[in-house]
Order: sequence, then C-alpha cells, then structure tokens
Amino acid sequence: MPYSPLTKNRIFRALRRLGELAQAEGVTLEVSLYGGAVFTLVYGSRDSTRDVDALVRPAEAANRLAVQVAKELELPDDWLNDNVRLFLSGREAKRRLEGDEFGPGLRVSIPTAAYLLALKLRACRPPLPGYVGDYDDIRFLLRKMELRSVHEVEAVFERFFPGDGLSVDQRDVVGQLLKEVAKP
Repeated sequence: MPYSPLTKNRIFRALRRLGELAQAEGVTLEVSLYGGAVFTLVYGSRDSTRDVDALVRPAEAANRLAVQVAKELELPDDWLNDNVRLFLSGREAKRRLEGDEFGPGLRVSIPTAAYLLALKLRACRPPLPGYVGDYDDIRFLLRKMELRSVHEVEAVFERFFPGDGLSVDQRDVVGQLLKEVAKP
C-alpha cells in the first residue's frame, strides 16, 4: 500500500477502533505511544506522521487487532509498530493520557517531554528528501521545555541514558537548534 500520512484524525480513529476491538474481546491493551504519533496526536506540532510507534501489551492481541484495523481503515500493514523498542531507555518516564476518548479497551500513555527529547536526541536523524528527520521535533521540545544551553540538554539526556553522553555531532545539532529557538 502506498504511503499515506497518518493525520491526527486517522490516528485517533485507528486507536479508537483498536480499543473497540480489544473491548469486544474482553481485553484491555496497554499502549505506550512514542515519536511522531505523540507530536501529531498530543502536541499538535506536526500535521501527520508516517506510522504509530508504540509498545502495546499484550502484544499478541495487539498485533492481531492492528491487522484488522489496518484492513478496515485502509491503513498500511505496519501503521502500528514496535520498532521504537530498540531505542528505549530502562529509565522511562511516562504519563497516562486521561480521558476516555479511546474507549475502555485502551490505556494510553506517552513519554514525558524530557524523555521524548532524550529519545529524539538519541536518534537525531537529519531531514532528507521525503523524510522530516528529528530536528523539528527536537526544536519543538527545546522550546516547550525552555532549555537554553547544551549543558541543560545534556543533563536531560543523561537522566535517561546515563554514561552515553551526546556525540560531537549531536552537540553541534543541539547548539544550532538552541540558536534557532532563541531567535524571536
């Protein structure tokens, strides 16, 4: 299936349907959202994302139901994927999304802004033709968190990835983005 951006409305509909299917089976799925879905669905800093990065438990039920949602809503087969698991920290910091907009079949959580920044810094992918990369998301979080120095940003990163430190390239990117954020 050709790439079709997942807008806030499409993500919401897909998660809502996933919750309905889970409830019909008597299952409650624990959904931890990450990446572009958080920026699109929660912060509204993006119009869309390519997929929904998430860890969902129980995984077997989630995978089966996600396939059904993809067919029903004409989404890509991998609209919901857990590839983000490769980048997560053992020191996660998340918060639950309150409300019942996804229905009783889902419990949804998202990373704190600080943890999301650490994840984005860890990836720190530059924009490429047809791919937005991580810089806009990092810039958004620097602004949101009102961080003003590379040292402050490194302290956030260290909380979640102790001993890793930012590379010279990551520090350079952060320094440039901080200059952009500081401009009126």
